[in-house]
Amino acid sequence: MEAYLVATGIVALAEIGDKTQLLSLVLAARFRRPWPIVWGIFVATLANHALAGAVGHWVMRVLGPDVLRWVLGASFIAMAVWMLIPDRLDDDDAPAAAPRLGVFGTTLLAFFLAEMGDKTQVATVALAAQYPQWLAVVAGTTLGMMLANAPVVWFGDRLVRRVPIRLVHGVSALIFLALGVLALFGWDN
Repeated sequence: MEAYLVATGIVALAEIGDKTQLLSLVLAARFRRPWPIVWGIFVATLANHALAGAVGHWVMRVLGPDVLRWVLGASFIAMAVWMLIPDRLDDDDAPAAAPRLGVFGTTLLAFFLAEMGDKTQVATVALAAQYPQWLAVVAGTTLGMMLANAPVVWFGDRLVRRVPIRLVHGVSALIFLALGVLALFGWDN
């Protein structure tokens, strides 16, 4: 349960103001069909984070606990620094003018690609390496993504304008920093 709750909280916070959250806003404004967009986000996130979770679990087995402790500590501290760098959606990340794949397919493809190498994917790898219950991590990170992105699809601009994104990024950075320090000093789950 700890792996699930930690993963959910970290990813929900890390996702606020992230490029994939901005992509959710763009898709919602463009297509105005929230259900296929939310389902596309869910399926893309589940697939992406399942792959990231499997990689994290594999990394744990290959590196062993001593090396992994240093890798995780450094990764979480790097994530803390990365959280302080704001994301913006590049023009070429926006979906094409005519969705040949439909709203669901366009969202699935755009979201899956935008999530590659993203903060939340890296966090999923690190968390899956830290916790032996990597499926709980994948479920938690997927829920965290949905908690951050589904409201944006439905409430869009109104919600984004009211959230103090700098504060959320600062709190997220502190959480990642604390996790990194705890990992370096041998915190056991």
